[in-house]
Amino acid sequence: MAYRNSGAGYADVASHFRQLIQDGGLSPGDSLPSVEEIRQQFDVSAKTVSRALRVLKDEGLATSRGSLGTVVMERQRSAATGAARLDRLNRTGKMYAAGETSTDHIAMLRSCADPDIANQLGVEPHDEIVIRQRVFRHDGRPTVVALSCIHLRALAEVPEVLQPGQLKPFWQKTYTERTGKKVTRSPERRSARLARPDELAALEIEMPEGAVVPVLVLHTTFHTEDGPIEVWEDVYAPGLWQTGTE
Repeated sequence: MAYRNSGAGYADVASHFRQLIQDGGLSPGDSLPSVEEIRQQFDVSAKTVSRALRVLKDEGLATSRGSLGTVVMERQRSAATGAARLDRLNRTGKMYAAGETSTDHIAMLRSCADPDIANQLGVEPHDEIVIRQRVFRHDGRPTVVALSCIHLRALAEVPEVLQPGQLKPFWQKTYTERTGKKVTRSPERRSARLARPDELAALEIEMPEGAVVPVLVLHTTFHTEDGPIEVWEDVYAPGLWQTGTE
């Protein structure tokens, strides 16, 4: 793709290759185009290209490797945010990034015991909701315990949300097709807390009895014209680098 007369700057160049890396278009060990090739592709100066590559290196996405030029770094302990996963799905149709899988899919009807989730979902504490859970893995290692809390009005339109296993297509797409109601996403909200025993087990973290493990938690709320319809809660294994949206 050419960017002639686009006014592209170093941030645009860096964003282009960052997205390719995050979406799996460039894999660990792959070489980026040469400075001259990038310069011609974006119609920018060599100085702009060098600055863009420096950004990718500073972010830990790429490194210089002799005759190979700039190559994509290994990111063994990384995980995408929920928003990044959804953006990748919408852009590419890919459910997973390179090396990513999900396991332990569970679907059930449960009372909403978490008052924060209940508030975000617009229900009363202990009201019944649909809960879907899965564990995301990178190269086989668990990285995220992902919980989807879904309002019961979605169940009436998409009863498939109670099916175990991965849903294809994404249930929100099915909901929009059947109802004509668009689903929008609020910005992610980050917080931290101590991991519960079941979360430690899902993340395969073994700790002495009584030990505590702080974890990063991301919440994402989805809305329709009728109000909140789903809340994602992603619990990240300690020590992970998160891949977010631009």
